[in-house]
This record gives sequence, C-alpha cells and structure tokens, in this order.
Amino acid sequence: MSDSLQQLKKPPYFMLGILFFGAFVSFLNNSLLNVALPTIMADFEITSYATGQWLSTGYMLVSGILIPVSAFLLTKFTNRQLFITSMLLFTLGTAMAAFAPNFAFLLAGRMVQAAGSSVMSPLLMNTMLISFPREKRGTAMGVFGLVMIVAPALGPTLSGYIVQYYNWRLLFEMILPFAVISLVLAVFKLKNIMPTRHTTLDYWSVVLSTVGFGGLLYGFSTASSEGWSDPVVLITIIVGAIMVILFTLRQFKLDIPLLNLSVYKYPMFALASLISVVNSAALFSGMILTPAYVQSVRHISALDSGLMMLPGAIVMGIMSPITGKLFDKFGPRVLGIVGFTITCLTTYQMTHFNLDTTYAHIILIYSIRMFGISMVMMPIITNGLNQLPTRLNPHGTAVNNTLSQVAGALGTAVFVSIMNSRAESSITEQFSKVDLTTITDIEKAQITQLGLLEGIQFSFLIATLTTAVALILTFFMKRVDVSEEAVAKMEAVDAANNKS
Repeated sequence: MSDSLQQLKKPPYFMLGILFFGAFVSFLNNSLLNVALPTIMADFEITSYATGQWLSTGYMLVSGILIPVSAFLLTKFTNRQLFITSMLLFTLGTAMAAFAPNFAFLLAGRMVQAAGSSVMSPLLMNTMLISFPREKRGTAMGVFGLVMIVAPALGPTLSGYIVQYYNWRLLFEMILPFAVISLVLAVFKLKNIMPTRHTTLDYWSVVLSTVGFGGLLYGFSTASSEGWSDPVVLITIIVGAIMVILFTLRQFKLDIPLLNLSVYKYPMFALASLISVVNSAALFSGMILTPAYVQSVRHISALDSGLMMLPGAIVMGIMSPITGKLFDKFGPRVLGIVGFTITCLTTYQMTHFNLDTTYAHIILIYSIRMFGISMVMMPIITNGLNQLPTRLNPHGTAVNNTLSQVAGALGTAVFVSIMNSRAESSITEQFSKVDLTTITDIEKAQITQLGLLEGIQFSFLIATLTTAVALILTFFMKRVDVSEEAVAKMEAVDAANNKS
C-alpha cells in the first residue's frame, strides 16, 4: 500500500470546508422539486403525473447508476479532479434547468445535475475517512451527517415557500451562484490528498450494474404509482434483480472488481449495512407518509406542511455533530438502541394520527422521531467503515450509498402500496354500507378521506415493525477496536492478503 494512502497527520479543514459547501448545495437540490412538481407540470402543460415524476425518477436513476462506479472513480482519479468535474456538471445542469425552454430540456438538466451530484457523497465520505483518525471519525462523520441529512430536509420547506410566492425557476436560480462559487473555490484552492492507483474498468460490470440497479430503482419507484401488477414494473424488477445477481457473481471472479464485495467479510460492516438498509426503508416511509397525511388527509398547504417539518430538520442538524461526539465516547450500540427505541415509539404514535390531531402534537412527534433517527444513521455506518482497511474505503462507501438508494426506493414503493391497498379496501367497505343513490359528494369525500387516513395509519404500523427489526439487529452491534495497535494489525493483514 502506498504511504500516501495512510492517515493524514492533520485534517485539511479549509479543503473539507470547500467539499462540504459543494455537497450541501447539491444535496439541498435533491429534495427541492418534490413540492414544486405540480407547478412545473402546469407551467409546461404536462397532464400526466407519471411524466412529471421523471424529474425525480430520472435524477434518482442517474445517481443509482453512477454510485456503484464511484469506487473505481475514487481510485482512478484524485479528489481534486473528481470534485471539479462533479461541480462543473452540477453547475451546467443547474443552468440548463433554470433556463429550460421546455420540459425535455429541464429533464436533461436534472440528469446532468445528477451526474455531478452522485459522486459527491462518496467523495466527501472518503475524504473524511482519510482525513481523521478512526477514534475521531464519529465527530467528523457527525458533521458530514449534518450536510447529508439536513440539506435534503430543508428542501421541501424552502421549495414550498418559493413555489407559493415566486416562480419555480428560482429553485435553480438561487442554487446556481452557490454552485459557481464552490466550483471557483475548488479550482483555485482544492488540493489532492487521495492519490491515484492503477486500476482497470470492467465494462461488463458497468453494463450489469447499470441495467441491474437502474432496473430495480425504476421498477420500485414506478410501483409506488402504477402498482406491483403493472407489466413494466414486474419486467424491470425481474430483469434488474437478475442483472444484480450476475453483477455480484462477476465481482468475485475479477482480480480488480468494479465493486469489491469482500467488504462483507468484515462482520460489523455487514451488520451495519443490513441495519442501514432496514433503516433507510423506514426513514423513507416517514418522508412519504407524513406529507401524505398532512397534505392529503388534513389538507394543509404545501408551505405550512413544509414549515411543520422544519423543526425536525433543525433537531437533526443540531444533533448530528453531538451524536458524532457521543459515538466517539460510547460507541454505536448504546446510541443505536436508544435511537431506534425512540424512533420505534414515535412511529407507533403516528399510527394514532387522526382528523383532530393538533398541529403541535404532529410537530412534536415528528421532531422526536427525527431526534431518534439522528442518533442511529451515521454512528452505525461509521462503526462499520471503521472495520474496513483503508484500501476498501471507496468500496465500502459505494456499497452503502448504492444500497441506501435501492432500499429507499423499495421502502417508498412498499409503503405507498400498503397505504393505497389498505385505503382502497377501507373505502370499498365503507361504500358498501351506504346507499349510493342518496349519498352526497361531501359524504363521498369524507369516506375517501377516512379511507386514506386508515391506509396511512396501517403503513405507519408496518414502519414501526420495520424499525423494531433494526432495533433488534442493533443489539448484535459491537464497537470496532480503533486503537493504533489494532488498526496497524488490520492494515498489515490486509496488505499481506492483497499481495497474495
């Protein structure tokens, strides 16, 4: 192993600041369009919601395709080359979207944005891993969590305000100058700290991962709107699953795999990865079900619903660095048990949301749930990465980010399907009990509203059980030994095995 791959003696704080700034801008952009989608569709006269949803689906697909390749990119190119290229693409895509004359051009801009943004998270995470010693990674990764979690959480609130009082193009126009500033700072101030190494790109692996993960992401995201019986959904999921299996088998046969799955030989990383998948599915359930309850059942405006979610985002922002320091002191198990217990209890409380639940109660429960989630996400991931030798850091972060994307898409599809199925069943049952010839429109609306509420309540119950699974798994988590002797021994063993 090259000496330059060893831990840096002093973290490059200014350079990390540039990376954080760029990452915050790109992550904030990820969640801006969800609230603005109806307005954009009306502006471009798009009548099909499935067509409009491609602004989010297309972005997610490009990210899901490029993230598995990030391990190769992080090994082949320096952090300076990658960040400048990423920000250049992101800035170009933002400009295209801001001044798009039609929907197709806007969609192209979003996909160019995604091409730039997708490598940002693995790049920043790997830079953090090499910049801080393992015993201080919790604090550092807590700050990273501040960017990764809070920026997307602020998106809906900001978007709701802008859409209500300004034009949707401002969503991109306000991002553009910050993207340019980040790009200029990177060109003049960013230095290399992660050396390149000789590696090769297996093109068949790229094809298999693109079709595989792209198919799964598209299938799961489409299932939430079209249903699981839709032929396109079934075909894309089946083809995607087959390609992912072929991709996995191929990685074990290659001397230089695109994605080194030997990271799963390390038990704490494997356990952390499993818990993160379950947690991502549960997290996305809350992100989908809560706005559905607030807007579709309670008929609260997009701006007000965004403001209701804001305290939860602030709580996560405050807690992320604190959680990082607590992780360095106490390890992952205590934080995980406490955090998942809080998340589990508050998710169960959400099953009791009804038509009379006060705004204050909704905000309180949602914020406490975000408090619980903030205690588990980064500590568990960091503990898993701590068990990996430095050589496997890019592959560990790529695996985590890829599975997080797939789990999020799957979680969204499953919980939306559960919500719709239960709602339809409830509505059908209630309509069977009334005289359809005399029922008024108001009564029909009330039955539909109550049916949707029951669907959301039932989905929150399933989300509670999902979180409980993650809680049980956390009891098996052990703190990775990050002492100098243990790390040196692990690196030596890895170096010997890698040569052989």
